[in-house]
Amino acid sequence: MTQEVLQTQELRELLQGALKATRLGREVLLHYFGRLEHIEEKFQAGLVSEADKESERVIRDYLAREFPDIDFLGEESAGDLTQVQAKSKRGRWILDPLDGTTNYIHRFPVFAVSLGLELEGEIQVAVLDAPMMGGGEVYTAMRGQGAFLNGRPLRVSGTQDLKDAFLATGFISENEENLVEQLGVFSHVVRKARAVRRAGAAAYDLAMVARGVFDGYWEKGIKPWDSAAGILLVREAGGLVTTYRGQHYSPFDNSIIAGTPSVVRSLQSELKPLILPTTH
Repeated sequence: MTQEVLQTQELRELLQGALKATRLGREVLLHYFGRLEHIEEKFQAGLVSEADKESERVIRDYLAREFPDIDFLGEESAGDLTQVQAKSKRGRWILDPLDGTTNYIHRFPVFAVSLGLELEGEIQVAVLDAPMMGGGEVYTAMRGQGAFLNGRPLRVSGTQDLKDAFLATGFISENEENLVEQLGVFSHVVRKARAVRRAGAAAYDLAMVARGVFDGYWEKGIKPWDSAAGILLVREAGGLVTTYRGQHYSPFDNSIIAGTPSVVRSLQSELKPLILPTTH
């Protein structure tokens, strides 16, 4: 991909393609909701169903047909992430075909399709489709052009102080060392903030930050497809997204803090003495 593809009109065309692709995934998720027959457990990666797999297949096939020069990274076909380059020279779609699989399986309606487009090492286009929230919520963003919910501009909250912050987080229980670290962080932060929620869908949590519902969000161990769309939504809504150590976050980092700039910096300060050396 050259700089030419980053022109606004071309990004708009890519965004329209992303919207069409996520609608296909939405139709699959609505079709299977409450009627699943095949649920499996992936090693250290939670649950997967026929809805996840079918959603990814229809989206991947559409994107491959419409944008054959752009690579694809999807949760259900990614394989070993250690073999995946942190940057793609050709550009790359990064897809979570069903963010919040466990919620979905248990008929808890907090789930979404999340699709980000990475070009030249940065997410440039994002779509997040939450079909059962608010009668259907579609979040969109283009780099430098703002973030939107069903066409309405988004802005992060105005919360400045951590003590006033309404926060979100998540835990990944498959890695005991990371779980102990995260529970320690949670125990500390819950005493500092107004409240903390765990809805179980990282991409949707990030959309709620962009919308100004959550003042901040933190988590360790999420994958590129969990964050790719959400981080652009937050940044385009005026928020800050970093690692626990305060570095510029990319979807291949293993820790994330997102929120209002003031709340993010406060969380960085609070988490610093609590995190493992392997946390970046």
